Amino acid sequence: MPLDPSLGLKALVALGAVVLLAAVALRATMGATKPGGRRRLAVQEVLPLDPKRRLVLVRCDGRDLLLLMGGAGEVPIGWLPVPDDAA
Repeated sequence: MPLDPSLGLKALVALGAVVLLAAVALRATMGATKPGGRRRLAVQEVLPLDPKRRLVLVRCDGRDLLLLMGGAGEVPIGWLPVPDDAA
């Protein structure tokens, strides 16, 4: 049985589609950063309290949020005040 001459072209088009989808997925995951390259969300520090619970300090848009994670769930403790020298 002879090979279909368009089989190579179909394979090449399929490979191009997969590469394009991978590029779009990569671009979407990298889209979490602002256009200036500065991230809006970052974990500043993690303090284990016991084997199940930990305090997590998260920075979002220049403000710090303290979270208690583990145990029954995640509990936001609260936003920390902005230091005078940062304002």
